[in-house]
Formats: sequence, structure tokens, C-alpha cells
Amino acid sequence: MIDVDLIQQCADPRIEVAVVRQFVAEMNAPDHLTIRVFQGDKMVLVPAPKSAEQAVETTRQWVGKASVRVGLTQYPAGLGVSDPSEIGMELFDTCDNLRLGTELFGKVLRIVSERHEGSEAPGFEMAVKAYFTGWFEGEQVFYLKDPEPARTGEAMPAQGAVSRADADAARETAAPADPNLAEIRIDLSVLSRPANN
Repeated sequence: MIDVDLIQQCADPRIEVAVVRQFVAEMNAPDHLTIRVFQGDKMVLVPAPKSAEQAVETTRQWVGKASVRVGLTQYPAGLGVSDPSEIGMELFDTCDNLRLGTELFGKVLRIVSERHEGSEAPGFEMAVKAYFTGWFEGEQVFYLKDPEPARTGEAMPAQGAVSRADADAARETAAPADPNLAEIRIDLSVLSRPANN
């Protein structure tokens, strides 16, 4: 189980600690160097890297040719990357991967929650599936507008609402290199197709 101190230090502060722990558990990555490669509906077995340098090299070999998920949060390695040489060590740093992954998952969770507000649908499970496939209700979820732009502060309550003033202030203070605004080069739609037996 991931350490609470690490979550509080690195994860998106808008997501509660329990939700982050559940999300990381769902990703089922044994360590921060985990790489999973998918081509179509098949998982490609790649050698387990023994160092972050090996992990970066393996990721660079596969980005653009397959869907590559990395680290504890199984972050989509090709998100916002126009050239594989842009992939760096930050994807395999535990804290950076946790930050990137929870920011992106938080966006997906907010999109799912907004569209299914008041329904009995299991929002967390739907958000995990959308995060892993990259698709939600026929749209590429990573390209959709975040219903709640980035802001600093306390963890987001499960059903919390943001005032208009807070949302405007967050837009002004948001970092320009927001990974949620990045483009994607990997087609993740193949992950939602049923497997051929």
C-alpha cells in the first residue's frame, strides 16, 4: 500500500487520500518502474527494467508504436509527446508519476462525476476504465475540458463544488505546462475492445 505521506506530498491535493490509494491499487503496478505495452488488444511483454534509465529507453522504443503505460499510476507515456526523445526520467520518479497520474485521473474523475451527477452509476469504476482506455462516452477523455481547473489548496470533497471566483482564480494561477492540456499520440481505444479468444 502506498504511504500517506507520499500521497500528501506528491498527489493532486484536490483528490482525497483514500481515493488516491484506491486508484493506485486499481492500477496494480508493482513498482515505479512498471511498464505495460499494448498493441491492439494484446499486451506485449517487455523486459522489466532494473533502473530508471532502462525504463526510459524501453518506453522510448515503444511510444508511437503502441500504447505505453508507466509507473505506479500507469500514466500514458505518449500523452503530450511529439517525439519519443522527449520522454524523461520524471515518468519513473515515484513522486512525479504520482503527481502526473493523479492530476490526470482527477480530471477524468471530475468529468465522469459531472456527467453522471445524481445517478447511481459507480463513478470511480467508470473513471478508472476511462483513464485506462482514454475513452469515455465515445470521446477521448484526455482532450475534454476539465470541469474544475487546477487550483491549490485542500483535498476535494467527494461531492464538492467550486465557486466561480475560485475557478477564475485557479485559471490565473495554473501552471502553463499542465499535462491535462497536452495532446495525445497513442490510440487507446483498442483497450476497450473485447479480447479475441
